[in-house]
Amino acid sequence: MNREILRLAIPNILSNISVPLLSSVDTALMGHLSALHLAAVGLAAMVFNLIYWNFGFLRMGTTGLTAQAFGEQSREKLTNTLGRALCLAFLISLALIIFQIPIIKVTSYLLNIDAATYLLVIEYFDIRIFAAPATLGLYVVFGWFFGVQNAIVPLVLTLFINIINITLSYYLAYVLKLGIAGVAYGTLIAQYSGFFLGLVLLYHNKDKLQTFSLKSILDKVQLLKFLNINKDIFFRTIVLTFAFAFLYSQSSKEGEITLALTVIFLQFLSWVSYGVDGFAFAAESLVGKYYGAKDWQKFSLAIRYSFYWGTVLAVMYSLLYHFGGQWLISLYTNQPELIEATKPYLVWLTIIAFVGTPGFIWDGIFIGMTATRAMLLSVILSFVSYIIFFYMIQSSHSLHLYWLSFVVFLLMRGVIQSWMFYRYGKYLN
Repeated sequence: MNREILRLAIPNILSNISVPLLSSVDTALMGHLSALHLAAVGLAAMVFNLIYWNFGFLRMGTTGLTAQAFGEQSREKLTNTLGRALCLAFLISLALIIFQIPIIKVTSYLLNIDAATYLLVIEYFDIRIFAAPATLGLYVVFGWFFGVQNAIVPLVLTLFINIINITLSYYLAYVLKLGIAGVAYGTLIAQYSGFFLGLVLLYHNKDKLQTFSLKSILDKVQLLKFLNINKDIFFRTIVLTFAFAFLYSQSSKEGEITLALTVIFLQFLSWVSYGVDGFAFAAESLVGKYYGAKDWQKFSLAIRYSFYWGTVLAVMYSLLYHFGGQWLISLYTNQPELIEATKPYLVWLTIIAFVGTPGFIWDGIFIGMTATRAMLLSVILSFVSYIIFFYMIQSSHSLHLYWLSFVVFLLMRGVIQSWMFYRYGKYLN
């Protein structure tokens, strides 16, 4: 089982830790211009997180259903899951492009973006929003390959996308002097390049598929099942995204430096989540496969070893942030005032790396089981705990206490999900 987990997890980890580069590269490039540019691109990236994270079910739901179909050895279900997910991805993308103006206005209001920052945010947003079809299409492609136990293709795609993104963003932003528009164009081109390569790789895996049938894809019973599973993940992700957006919003009230600091720290959390998610994705694939095959012994082993390896990686992140946090901060910005402001808060990087891990791993397990309703309930309860705790301590206006309340949110996710699984086990779905 260790070998099977690592076979999936190691490519996943390499793939996942490069995913934040799409926003981290943009953040680092702008961080060397000014704190205002850094805050603007961080907020712009958060706007897209508010949008795209909410449609993360296109990957997660596809992985869970595909893994179960793979365990059942059903080419029909593998084909129809892919078809339904791609159709839904393009419909959502079309809606995002049509309603882009109200979307940016609402999210800017929720994030308390001031007038000066808004001008830069809108410049970035107006370009990158047209990457929606490619971005959401990639979610589906990644999810399908994870479900068929193939972690190499997502790794290849992610590295390909990020090489293009880094190269073009630097060239456009610094050589051609396009600034924040340059990094937006770099991300746009990188996403479409990756999606078209993904379609080519799907074609080369056609032995796992059969001819697409619109009638089968739109089968009422299976379509409703697909939509119900994804509906729970959708609402779960909305709650999760608002937890991050709430921290951004509160930080923006404390000034430009505090906001820029929060942008950087949440980049570090994204590195943890995407790294540990390598084992969460392995859990999605393996738990889903053994759940579909009803092999309960291997089902239990997959869960146990996913937690073991996820915890090992979390400890490694904590040690890295503890001993190398100051150096890592300097990679994001060369602004002396901002670097100095981060020093009292570096301890939170070490803490969040460890306490957030159980929730990440449980998400993978719940998705593999398609226990999406339980996952939704757990994040709602955690968010309520977070908000209650925050307003109990908000009078202090201390960034330490802001981060303490966020740690409560991360901790409660793991605690509630642990109780749910040990209470209901394989019958959680």
